[in-house]
This record gives sequence, C-alpha cells and structure tokens, in this order.
Amino acid sequence: MTLTGNCQTTAMGILPHTSLEEAWQIALSVDIPFWPQLPRLSFWEDMYVQASENFPGITPHPPEGLTFDIDLFYQQLETYIQNWENPDYFRISPVYSQVYHEFLKMDLSRYPAVRGQSIGPVSFGLKIADTTKAPIIYHDGVREILFDFFARKIQVQYADLREKNKQAFVWIDEPGLELIFMAFTGYPSERALGDYRQFLAQLPAPKGVHLCANPDWAFLLNLDLDILSVDALQWGRIFTRYTDLVKDFLTRGGIVSWGITPTLTEEMAGYDIEALVARLEELWDYLDANGFPKEQIARQAWLAPARCCLINADGGRTVAKSFAWLHEVSRRLREKYHLE
Repeated sequence: MTLTGNCQTTAMGILPHTSLEEAWQIALSVDIPFWPQLPRLSFWEDMYVQASENFPGITPHPPEGLTFDIDLFYQQLETYIQNWENPDYFRISPVYSQVYHEFLKMDLSRYPAVRGQSIGPVSFGLKIADTTKAPIIYHDGVREILFDFFARKIQVQYADLREKNKQAFVWIDEPGLELIFMAFTGYPSERALGDYRQFLAQLPAPKGVHLCANPDWAFLLNLDLDILSVDALQWGRIFTRYTDLVKDFLTRGGIVSWGITPTLTEEMAGYDIEALVARLEELWDYLDANGFPKEQIARQAWLAPARCCLINADGGRTVAKSFAWLHEVSRRLREKYHLE
C-alpha cells in the first residue's frame, strides 16, 4: 500500500451528531472517509465501549459506563485464549456499533482510501479502572493481555475494511497518551515505549496514531509509524520544534495529518479560512527554513479538523462548518502547490 498525501482531507472518528444521516454526510464528504463514532446517538457507539467488547473482566452498564473486575478477568481469560484464532471474537459486533456495519455495507471502492479507528491500549488502560479505582494498565498481567487484545481487534478491522477498499487502514486514537509523561502516572513512558513497540509490530501497515493532546512528540516520532495525526492548530508550533525528528519522519515517507480547522464554536470566531491557511503555512515555513522543502511537506500532508468536539451547544452545526472550512483550505493549498 502506498500512501498519498497531497493535502487530502480526513478526520478523526468522533462526531457529536444524534442523526446518523447527518453524520454520514460529514464522514463521507472527505477524501478519505471514515466510519463515525457517535456517543450521543447511543451508549454502544462510544469508542471506549466499542473497544471493550469481549475484553476479559469488563462489564458494560448502559448508560453509565464500564466496570472491570480482576477476579472476573481471570475467570474469562481461558475463553479469551480459546478464541484467539476466531476473528468474530475480536470483530466489532452490530450490537456494539451499527454504524460500523453500515459502513461495511457501502460501496467504498471509489475512494482513494478509507479509514477506520480504534481507541488505543494506553488510553483505554488508563481510563478503565478496577474496583479500587486503579487503572487496569497498572496490573502487569492485565496489561500484557491489553496490548495483544487491541492488536488483534485492529487486525480484524483492517481485514474488514480492506474487503471494501484495498487502500483501507486503521489509526489508533490515543487521547490519554499525554498522561504517561506526567509525574503522577503509575505507568511511566519508558515502559510504555517498549509496550508500544511490541504492539505496533503486530499491526499491518500503514500504522497511524491520532491524538489531540501534547505529549513528548519524540515518543511518537521514534516509533514505527507511517501516519501521525496532530492538532496543529493548538500544538503545531511545539510539534514542529521537534524539527530533526519531524524531518526524519517525513524523509521516511511518513504522512502528517495536520488538524487545522477549529471545532469549538467560540474558537471559530478568531479565525477565517485565510488565517487558517496562513497558520498552517507558518508551520511549514519553519520546517522549510530548517531544511525540509515546503512543497514536499504538502505532498506528504493530510488535512483534518483540529480535534473532536462534543461540547458545543449547537449540536453538529459548528463541526459541519469546520468541515466546510477544511474543504476550502485543502482546495487552496492543492491549487497553490499544484497537487492532484
């Protein structure tokens, strides 16, 4: 599979819509469409709930959330091991996402690529806690299963999507990755680095990570990744200051998905399309001045909204405007840099 950048548009998976029809209009409008995750539509469409299906020790309690019990984990571990070669055990079932299965029924062959997503093992392991409120990633035995479980679920999603489009891929959402670089965490970044390298080694290429937070970017830029999705609007100036590592990532052929259009209603008031194009080119100018040609950055760029947003009072209207701006930013940059 060969990734093509050329300022094509895509987006992270979470949308605020309660109308599936409106969500599809957004998700299918980009160059690289995705199946949306719609936590406001259903408890089962939440990314943490979807990923929890068949994980030993976890019980869903709609609409409140998920619970984990360590005794139940060990009781269910044998069933997990017995089903290791069974893809249906790791596939997202229609109960856990009707949206995913509707996506798989579509004709997706005409798109240059299509994308799936999964919450990542670090974020999942830090958010889901045991009965003592300790994150499950702190348990050595649970953590070993956690990374293998997520690798298997992502492998199965890859296989499902590639039945629909040979250029399909899955990226990993890791909103919690920022936490491992904070002093209070019981799961240090040094341990996470080793775990993540082993985890990525189990995944088919291309391998991508998305996060809206501001981690130590060296952690991600030194991993075996093909795609890195960044909230460039908020964190781009910090990200590009890891100049040599960003240049190395691009030299290896990596794609950066630059999240550039705002999705918060109040944030939108401070921008227009011209300002967003200028903001993005300012970041590219910095890398260009440090030895990586801006034209090549554009050829290895995807464009996306800056982040997911579920908190606007206007439902999906601001997000829809963000996507409209995204298409125009992409059009202007493709025209300027003579991209297909």
